[in-house]
Amino acid sequence: SLSFFSTSNAKEFFIDEIEIQEKLENDFNKERLINDGFIEAFEELMNKLVQSENLTKTKNIKLNEIKSMVETFTIKEEKFINQTYSLNLGVSFNKKKVFNFLDSKNIFPTEIKEEKFLFIPILLDQVNNDVLVYSNNKIYNKWNSQDNKNFLLKYIMPTEDLEDLKIIRENSKDIENYDFEKIIEKYFLNNSIIAIFFKNEKEIKVLSKIFFKDEKIIKSNSFENINFEDDYNLDKLILQLKIVYEDFWKEKNLINTSIKLPISIQINNKDYELSSKFETTLNKIDLISSFSISSFNKDFIFYEIIFNGTPKNFL
Repeated sequence: SLSFFSTSNAKEFFIDEIEIQEKLENDFNKERLINDGFIEAFEELMNKLVQSENLTKTKNIKLNEIKSMVETFTIKEEKFINQTYSLNLGVSFNKKKVFNFLDSKNIFPTEIKEEKFLFIPILLDQVNNDVLVYSNNKIYNKWNSQDNKNFLLKYIMPTEDLEDLKIIRENSKDIENYDFEKIIEKYFLNNSIIAIFFKNEKEIKVLSKIFFKDEKIIKSNSFENINFEDDYNLDKLILQLKIVYEDFWKEKNLINTSIKLPISIQINNKDYELSSKFETTLNKIDLISSFSISSFNKDFIFYEIIFNGTPKNFL
């Protein structure tokens, strides 16, 4: 899992609960095992920060380059069981160095924001001419069964509702154009994804209607050779679709490091609490590339901020 340190360490990424183990044999080397932990922690961080299409650019990085980005690490637990040494590691990465590394690879990172989405999967079985929504829909049953700790999106599944099922069945012939507002409003969630699965003998087509803030985004994807009776096939389909949604979310929260907007702000010099809160907030915002005090006088402190975004984003 990924979290941030407290305010004093807001310039670091912290990857927690890295579990590594090795057999206690003649060539056992604890340092080598810790290095393996650094590699695993770095890969987890990249999965959080980077869209799937750019992940290959972050592979095959030399260990020394990864270690140069490590700020600190902690060994949380050590165990010796059945001639096996197990280690639980926490690794802290320097945020600026990580962003510089991604910049060198021409990759824009994303702000790491977890978000909840209502997820309603509707399966239109075109072979059997059937509409499956709740417990008789395998996508519904299995969607949350695999927990990937690198994913930022968390999914709230709808409860079985006969009225909603009736609405969906009545609109199944023109389901692509139905707005689903009457169903969505019951859950009091700002974000939702309606995924309509068109299943025939050869492929699965998925039309995703994504409602985010005041936006409505349509995505269309096709998957071939998916056998719904095979759990491995079904898990693979779900994973691929979740990656599509993760990439959508990351794109919405990209940090454009090529934009370097200088912003000057003055803060009342006599209000120490305000200036302290202001600096604390700046430290927490990934879009802030850097900030410094450019000058001060008896009335004001003048801050110079470099921001990776637009003035509207900053406000």
